[in-house]
Amino acid sequence: MNKKDIAHIRKQFKIGNDLLKISDIFNVYIMKESSEIYHHQSQPFEMLDEDQKELFMNNFKKLLAGQMDEKLFELKFQRDAANNSQLILHQGLLSHDVEGWKEQMLQIVNKMLKDKQFEMDIVVTFIRGEYLKPMKRRNEEAEESERDTVFSHPFILCSINNTQEPKKELLFDYVEKEFKYNFVVDPIINLNAPMGGFLFPCFTDNAADVNHILYSAGKVHEPDHQFIEEVLNGEETMTAKDDKIVFEEIIKDVTGDQLNTSTLSNVYEEINRMIVENEEEEQPKLDSMDVARVLKMSGLEDVNTEKVESAFQKIIDDDKYEIKASSVLPKFTSKSIKINTKIANISISPQDLRYVKQVQLSGKRYLMIEVEEDTVIEGFTMIPEAFGVNPEE
Repeated sequence: MNKKDIAHIRKQFKIGNDLLKISDIFNVYIMKESSEIYHHQSQPFEMLDEDQKELFMNNFKKLLAGQMDEKLFELKFQRDAANNSQLILHQGLLSHDVEGWKEQMLQIVNKMLKDKQFEMDIVVTFIRGEYLKPMKRRNEEAEESERDTVFSHPFILCSINNTQEPKKELLFDYVEKEFKYNFVVDPIINLNAPMGGFLFPCFTDNAADVNHILYSAGKVHEPDHQFIEEVLNGEETMTAKDDKIVFEEIIKDVTGDQLNTSTLSNVYEEINRMIVENEEEEQPKLDSMDVARVLKMSGLEDVNTEKVESAFQKIIDDDKYEIKASSVLPKFTSKSIKINTKIANISISPQDLRYVKQVQLSGKRYLMIEVEEDTVIEGFTMIPEAFGVNPEE
């Protein structure tokens, strides 16, 4: 799934939307002390009152929020995994009766509980439904409605949420005219910050992809690898942050840990060009040959494929590994690059990096920024000075 696919299904989670039909909701309450199921309950989603629906809809939207490879991860299922979650979820997806679906979902929960101790009680929520995607955009003037022809996508979504201790409060009773201590013993289910979850199957080019599952982490760059590998049986994944570190280490190994700003700016521009050209397709990935080509086109003449392959093998022990281009490129049009020194911290965009240089004069290092206009500091316009010459001269 790409970000457009996720954004489209995410915005469907709203009450009264005829493009999203949620048939059943299944809640499982798990005790922290025993890591056992204390209670579970299933009911038709339409049986919930409007306030409950709104709470859950917002929870599902939060689950699907975030950037790919930072908070959301498309995972490929492991092959030949014992008690494979792909088969369990697929059977649940195809199940025509509620009891059969619940049985499959409880298998997933039992896998979550194996060798796991939670810090607090948690609630695991499953829904199953149908997501309808129109084949074309809405045209108010056309006789044929966009909804006459739609793609139908059955799905299962799981949201994992923790519980909070209720607050102890002091209340004022208007009738009795007295202050009263109020303490509710029932735990509060925190639906505002999901701990994790998943969407099955993934949707690619308006078709269901049962070989992949969309996993959502609780925090950015912090996927639960145990959950991914042992519960979902997904293949090991790398975050965008991990990919960026690998890329930087490979570049350092190839270039000797030194680059000037012009070359680095060229590297970023070339990678950005690849992303823009493939915007409507699958996001581009960089293998050793691509990295070698990018470095050569950026002005590094003494780089060859063998040298880059050797760096891949040394850094990640795999000369066939592919790095996602979007993971290594700072946000191109914003001031996403931070230059930190003891004197000052500067933010600059990748496309403007070429205007920054580190120069050396009389044994001292200077950070020089090329500007087109006068520099104004605290309302004062700076006087232009000849580089390396005292103002008095």
